[in-house]
Amino acid sequence: MVEPDSGTAAEVPLYLRVAAALREDLAQRRISPGSRLPSERSLSQRYHVNRQTVRSALQLLRDEGLVVTDRRGTFAAGPGAEAGAEAPAPRVHRPTFPGGPRAAGTLVRASLAWEPPPVPLAPRLLLAPGEPTLVHRHAVLDPRGSALQRAVSWFSRPALAEIPQLARYRRGRDCRQQPDLRLLYHWMHQAGLRVVHRESVGVPTDPGTTAGGTARLLVHRVVSDQHGHALEITDIDVAARSAAWTYEFSA
Repeated sequence: MVEPDSGTAAEVPLYLRVAAALREDLAQRRISPGSRLPSERSLSQRYHVNRQTVRSALQLLRDEGLVVTDRRGTFAAGPGAEAGAEAPAPRVHRPTFPGGPRAAGTLVRASLAWEPPPVPLAPRLLLAPGEPTLVHRHAVLDPRGSALQRAVSWFSRPALAEIPQLARYRRGRDCRQQPDLRLLYHWMHQAGLRVVHRESVGVPTDPGTTAGGTARLLVHRVVSDQHGHALEITDIDVAARSAAWTYEFSA
């Protein structure tokens, strides 16, 4: 059975939790390469979920190239995969949105608020001038409390309308001081959004903006849906000398 954990884990979609359990079985070779997975019915009974949830979990594992399916069933991918199975689907990397309380222990600070975005961003977020929206702030600190990375994200009107997990943070409701939005891009995928990520990376040229002579990277991220509407705009400020910024995305 897939048991909900305390706190934010209970909000993780069931199909992601089933996929995580199966992924662990594959990684630990409890399901050996080439062997057949239990039927959808058996998996639905094991995890106490419906068969559509199992199908969604298996599709995610197919997208990751961990399992293959043919007329006989679903098999663990790998050198021992049975002949005749379909080639694994291309691996899909969905980036993780900046963290939550478990991302880096006490060295992570995250918060949500309702605030107007900077004036130039309002039209891109389909907001009226001065209209508040959901804002996420995230900071990674070193053991001395100095910031290694700071990020601020503004969410658009379409994002709040189409992503149920964001819509629950309605204006006037309690925004937890340590929200966990790491599954944001999975939530977008689950909502049927085909997202496009665009990144711009720069280096500040004004010496006054480089505290203590530390080199920095400025990253401007725009995540849009298949209609070209911005869902999220994020600015990331990285202390390049002390922290790494890694981003990977495959269509």
